[in-house]
Amino acid sequence: MSDFIRHECGIALIRLRKPLSYYIERYGTPAYAINRLYLLMEKQHNRGQDGAGVANIVINPRPGNPYMHRVRSVKAQPIAHIFKKVGKVLRKIQKKYPDKYLNANWLKNNVPYTGELWLGHLRYGTFGGNGIESVHPFIRRSNWRSRNLIVAGNFNMTNVDEQFEKLISLGQHPEAKADTVTVLEKIGHFLDTENQRLFDHYNQQGFDNQEITTLLEKHIDLQRVLQRACKDFDGGYAMAGLTGYGAAFVARDPAGIRPAYYYADDEVVVVASEKPAIKTAFGCQYNQIQEITPGHALIIDKEGDYRMLPFTESLPKRSCSFERIYFSRGNDPEIYQERKALGYLLRDQILKAIDYDLNNTVFSYIPNTAETAFLGLMQGIEEFLIEQRKKAIAERKLSAKDLESVLSFRPRVEKLVIKDAKLRTFITDDAHRDDLVGHVYDTTYEVIKKRQDTIVVIDDSIVRGTTLEKSIINMLEKLEPKRIVIVSSAPQIRFPDCYGIDMSRMQEFVAFRAARELLKEHKKLYLLEEVYQKCLDAVKLESHKIVNHVKEIYAPFTYEQISDKVAQIVKQPHIQAEVKVVYQTVENLHRACPNHIGDWYFTGDYPTPGGNYIVNKAFIKFMEGSHERAY
Repeated sequence: MSDFIRHECGIALIRLRKPLSYYIERYGTPAYAINRLYLLMEKQHNRGQDGAGVANIVINPRPGNPYMHRVRSVKAQPIAHIFKKVGKVLRKIQKKYPDKYLNANWLKNNVPYTGELWLGHLRYGTFGGNGIESVHPFIRRSNWRSRNLIVAGNFNMTNVDEQFEKLISLGQHPEAKADTVTVLEKIGHFLDTENQRLFDHYNQQGFDNQEITTLLEKHIDLQRVLQRACKDFDGGYAMAGLTGYGAAFVARDPAGIRPAYYYADDEVVVVASEKPAIKTAFGCQYNQIQEITPGHALIIDKEGDYRMLPFTESLPKRSCSFERIYFSRGNDPEIYQERKALGYLLRDQILKAIDYDLNNTVFSYIPNTAETAFLGLMQGIEEFLIEQRKKAIAERKLSAKDLESVLSFRPRVEKLVIKDAKLRTFITDDAHRDDLVGHVYDTTYEVIKKRQDTIVVIDDSIVRGTTLEKSIINMLEKLEPKRIVIVSSAPQIRFPDCYGIDMSRMQEFVAFRAARELLKEHKKLYLLEEVYQKCLDAVKLESHKIVNHVKEIYAPFTYEQISDKVAQIVKQPHIQAEVKVVYQTVENLHRACPNHIGDWYFTGDYPTPGGNYIVNKAFIKFMEGSHERAY
């Protein structure tokens, strides 16, 4: 994506289903789970590079020994930093106690990071700072093992203020108004309540406290805890939790917005945000990796048995389509085919944009994640050429020379756009900063016929348009083409996301800028004030009564009008080449990704009531000149 945006975090959970001694005997190391967790996290490093964390639970430890361990990092390479620290602990033990290094019982009671239950997290900081205190997993501690809770997740809640007030009404004193804090404390509160309910029950039956501890760990109902804690959550989430006694859960939001997959065999239960990570780390087949059902939680008990249980009423499934377009790794076979389809389905729009002049058109892509869509586009162009060849042969008798020309013609493909450097905006002067931005990308020279060729460049999506305006189009203009066609394999991003992606401010969307310019040209700027007033009234309503009034800003204009205005915005005055912008249609997005139809950032159709609240609030902030996030 030429416009960098931060996005969904990643989770990785492993529960060893056999004693540690089994893995030592079979794999020759006590680090089996550590090695697998490292692979799970490294294969999802695309999901977060601002920080990483790992937590480990030892099940059935001896009293007096630590049983919860956590390490977090905000270093430049946080995953490597974490596992270097964990590996250093084991190497020291191996060197100091070589005779005990393969003794599972001794390790569990004397060495950290040798427990059976693991949770890893990768963080992209879409809100707040990037200090170590912001890095998952978070711990809620207690001297009662069954009341300890560790939480990490890929989530964003739209109703944090409401959740904060509910914590206060429960008698708590939250230290921060953040969704991570409210999630941890809300689930923790109802875990405490479940503990107390069972304690009172068994106490009345005459069991002593030590007996009750054992009974608690056997009978705590995590489904009940989640039903009570999450019933009024509004947002997109895949939340993983570990209890101090060794049970675990991964709960997925009722619309299935955020991804979560699991795999289980007789050795492990594994959860991750992406299928390829599980496939790589455990060598299983893709059809063995299952999706956690929206509105359900995968609950793993202390013994390692697992069940998928509902904890809230499911909504119509609206899984995030950006996962398929860009965020998830493209080596998932389904995602690979979907991204190819996104490119393929752009063929007719692009042929129209180049006036069907393939002789004088050069195709390329903006590295590197758009490459798969580019392959699909070229497949579509090749199929178009096959039809044209068949038609030419059928309609008239061709000479040998003409026949050779028809059969040998291939679309012109070049690597034109090269990412040359990572920009460091240490120069504060705006003019010089823009000059730096203009050199983030470089190009391949002398492959374009000057003022004769059209250049077609495909990108994953166009969010802000800044890189197009300041860098890519300027760079392509140096090749002196007749026309530059910028193609987005995603539709027009018109509305903020509030479920995990860092797209929160209306004024940053180039499509929104285009709509405002069109309102001005058509003397309809009064619509901005009208929508503003409607949004002010809407945010006072109960959430289920709120509608998205920002749609009215786009309603007077066609899809093509918005695209054409975007092209005008990103074309600076000195650019001589004609500039066109082609966006994927929403209809073709759904054809390419039929099982991931979450499209609220394109259409404004939010899957939860909180989404409508947030989009109206974002527009209010825009109208009031505020650069604050709406959530």
